[in-house]
Order: sequence, then structure tokens, then C-alpha cells
Amino acid sequence: MRKLKLQIQITIDGFVAGPNGELDWQWLPGERDEAMWQKVIEMAESSDTILLGRKMTRVFIDHWENMLDNEPDNPAHPLAKLMVNLRKIAFSSTETAITGRNLEVENGDLVTAVNALKQQPGKDIIVYGGADFVSSLISGNLIDEYHLVRNPVAIGSGLSIFKERKILKLESSIAYKNGKVWNKYLPV
Repeated sequence: MRKLKLQIQITIDGFVAGPNGELDWQWLPGERDEAMWQKVIEMAESSDTILLGRKMTRVFIDHWENMLDNEPDNPAHPLAKLMVNLRKIAFSSTETAITGRNLEVENGDLVTAVNALKQQPGKDIIVYGGADFVSSLISGNLIDEYHLVRNPVAIGSGLSIFKERKILKLESSIAYKNGKVWNKYLPV
């Protein structure tokens, strides 16, 4: 059975975005860590499907398609190619069609649809955010691996993905020279 892997950046005080969805804290000044970049690419390559919530879909699609088409010298271009070419499923209760390459829209029950996807043959499934969508996946006990990239910054308030008590077991932890720590957790 395929696994659903969450990969998301999080502050040291437990937020995945600022109160209004701000993500500016993720790009702190400092050097880019190539080892961490390679880990991000490996995670994407281990999957053949990306799950998206409706709110995040437009920004995600536009960002990666623009980079692939217009920024060939961007260091993130290899990741952009993966993001655009992978199958993407946007979950929405209001939209029946959203434009984007390799993008489908799912309007059915989240738990039923994700469990059906897990039963299909193929590589693992990955989700990167947003906060409300990931919270729904967590509440439905659908996440098999939590890859939380802890950033060395506190923002004081913001959006959390955890809405209830969740006990996780730390499986591995990697500290990077840019100060970020990649923690892999499994549900207990």
C-alpha cells in the first residue's frame, strides 16, 4: 500500500504560516544547504502524486509552472520539473475544474478518496500544505509519515496543522547547516 507523506516547514513555535498565511519566515538570510535541497528532491522523486487543497492549488501551480517555463537558470528548476510533471489532485468542495498541467480535481469525501488512492499501485503520495487541508488529512488519520522541517524562527502566532492531540514517534532527525532540522515522525 502507498504511503501519504506530509512534508511541511514549521516554525519552532509550531506554526506552518503566519496569521494571514505568510510564508516569508521560510526564506531567512543565509546560505542554501545543498544536502537539504537534495533531500527535498528525493522526497518528490519517491512520490508520483501530489495532493493539494483548493486554497493552495492556484499558487502552487502558478509558481512551479512559471519557474519551469521561464526560469531555466533557477537552482530550483529541477524541482520545478518534478512538481509540474507529477500527477496532482486538488481537493475541493466548490470547484470542479482548475487549470494546471497534470492536475485533476477531486470533489468526493476526503477520507474515502485518499484511502482509494493509497490502494492504487505506484509510488508514494506527498502533500506539502496548506494548513487547513493538512489539518483535515491529520484529523482523518490519513498521514503515514510526517516530515516536519523545523525552521529556526518563532513568529508568535499563525496557522497550525494540529487541531487536536496527536502522538507521534520520532524516527529520524537531520540538522542542516542553514539551521533547519528535518524531523521524520510516524503516527503511534
